[in-house]
Amino acid sequence: MITPGYAQEMARYNAWQNKQLISVIKVMQEDALTQDRGAFFGSLLSTLNHLLWCDQIWLSRFDPAFPKPEGRDTELCPTGAAWCSARQQCDVAISNWAQNLRQDDLDAELTWYSGILQRDATTPFARTVVHFFNHQTHHRGQVHAMLTSAGQEAPVTDLIFMSEDG
Repeated sequence: MITPGYAQEMARYNAWQNKQLISVIKVMQEDALTQDRGAFFGSLLSTLNHLLWCDQIWLSRFDPAFPKPEGRDTELCPTGAAWCSARQQCDVAISNWAQNLRQDDLDAELTWYSGILQRDATTPFARTVVHFFNHQTHHRGQVHAMLTSAGQEAPVTDLIFMSEDG
């Protein structure tokens, strides 16, 4: 289905996207970040926190050495600055994980405890990795829409425009 090269490219894309988001989030007022914007998770910060929390939970499933996140997903980081710092750390971890990924890993199955299903689940590891990166893109699209409606400069999201240095 996919190769380690796919995961490495998507990890690079993820880091590039988040680097652009961080530059916007750093200059926004906290009340603008926490304002309910009618999105599924309400605010920009809640949506960003959900995405970060999910990235951390998937990384902990992919590699048990990575710690599971604590608390509620939408309340992971109380401020934009805290989110920026945690996001950068997570993106480094994603990139490192992708660099060490092997085809044998992708060809195997992954079993984890699903909080949504309230039981263990097993899926092809490759499909789970595709889900991981697709989930990021989905929620960054929501963030993009919220930033635009808030009058902020939304980052370029097209993968084809990512530079070689990401």
